[in-house]
Amino acid sequence: MTDRDIPDVLAPAKLGPITLRNRIIKAATFEAATPGALVSDDLIEYHRRPAAGGVGMTTVAYCAVQPEGRTEANQIWMRQDAVPGLRRLTDAVHAEGAAASAQIGHAGPVANEASTGLPALGPTRQFNPLGMRMVRAATLADIDRIRRAHGDAARYAVESGFDAVELHFGHNYFASSFLSPKINKRTDEYGGSLANRARLVRETARTVREAVGGKIAILAKLNMDDGVPGGFWLDEAVQVAQWLEEDGSLDAIELTVGSSLLNSMYLFKGDVPLREFAAEMREPVRTGMKLVGKHFLKSYPYRDLYMLEDARQIRAAVKMPLVLLGGVTDRAGMDTAMAEGFEFVAMARALLREPDLINRIADEPSHRSLCIHCNKCMPTIFTGTRCVLVTPGARP
Repeated sequence: MTDRDIPDVLAPAKLGPITLRNRIIKAATFEAATPGALVSDDLIEYHRRPAAGGVGMTTVAYCAVQPEGRTEANQIWMRQDAVPGLRRLTDAVHAEGAAASAQIGHAGPVANEASTGLPALGPTRQFNPLGMRMVRAATLADIDRIRRAHGDAARYAVESGFDAVELHFGHNYFASSFLSPKINKRTDEYGGSLANRARLVRETARTVREAVGGKIAILAKLNMDDGVPGGFWLDEAVQVAQWLEEDGSLDAIELTVGSSLLNSMYLFKGDVPLREFAAEMREPVRTGMKLVGKHFLKSYPYRDLYMLEDARQIRAAVKMPLVLLGGVTDRAGMDTAMAEGFEFVAMARALLREPDLINRIADEPSHRSLCIHCNKCMPTIFTGTRCVLVTPGARP
C-alpha cells in the first residue's frame, strides 16, 4: 500500500449501507446507566458527548437479546418498551453528526443469575465465579430461541433509529463460549470440531442479516483469543473470520481478545485496580478480593496498539473491513492502523478520559490521549461508568 492509497482516518468512510463522517468508532463499554433496563438521560449524555466530540459512530452497550442474556438486572434487553428511550438516544447522537450502533448479544455463562433471577446458560454445565452459581447447559431449543432473538433485537434496533448493530461474539459471552474448546464440551452439532463450535456465530449472523437486510450495517466483535490455556486461539479465529467473510452476513469485524468469565484483564492491559474493585464488593467477597484478587485479575503491561500483532494475521486472511481495537490513543496510532490495512479503529478508555479527543486530534494532530491506563474506570461499572479523573458534568 502506497502513501497515496492509505485512507485518511478523519475522512468519511462507507460501512456497509451507511457512511460515517470518519473511521473512528467509540467501542462498546458497559455504561451502568439503565435503571429498570431502560434508557436514562445519563445514558443519552454518555453517548452524546463522544458524538459531539467527533467520533464517527458510538456503540451502545450492552443490549441483551433476551432477559436472561443480561449480565445484571438493570441492563437493557431489546423489547418494545425500550424503543422510545433508544430513539431519544439515537436522535441525540444524530444531532451531533455521528452514527449510533447497538451492541446486541447474550451474556451466556457471563450472566449473573443472582442479579437477574434467571438461569445463566452456556454450552455445557459449569461453575460461574461471577454469580457463584452453576451455569446450565443450553438445550437445542435454547440455542434456536437465542439465535432468533438476535434477529428480533436487530429489528428493534432499526425501529429505534440505529445505524448499525454489533453482534457480541467475544469475551466468552454466549456465542464466544461456544467457540471456546475450554468451555464448550458438547458432543452434538454445536460442539467438538471448530466447524461445529463456530456454527452458532455463523447462524446468528445469517439470522440478523435476514432480519434487517441492508437497512443497517452489521458488525461483529470477534475474539482472536480468550487469553486462557485451552481456550479459543488465534489460529482458529483466522478460520472463523474466513467463514464469516464467505457467508457474507457481516459488513465488518471488530477484533478483540479476553474472557469476561476467566481472564478479564487480558482485554484491557495496564494497571489492576484491586483496591477500587474491592471497595465495590460486599463481604465476604470484598475481603476475598483483597486477599486473592491478584490471582484472578492478572496484570498485563500496556502498550499502544497492543492487539495489532495478532490482528495482522486476521487482516492477512480476509479482505472484508476490519476494526482495530486496543491501545488506539493518538493520530499516529490511527495512521498506523490505516497503513496496516484496517478500515476503522475503535477506542474506549481514551474517550472516557476525553470525550472530545477526536476533535482535539483534528485541531492538533500531535495531541495524545490523557488516559494513563490506570483502569480505575473499570470498578465504576457498578455505579455509572466514568473516568475517575474527569470532573463530573464536564461537556466537550
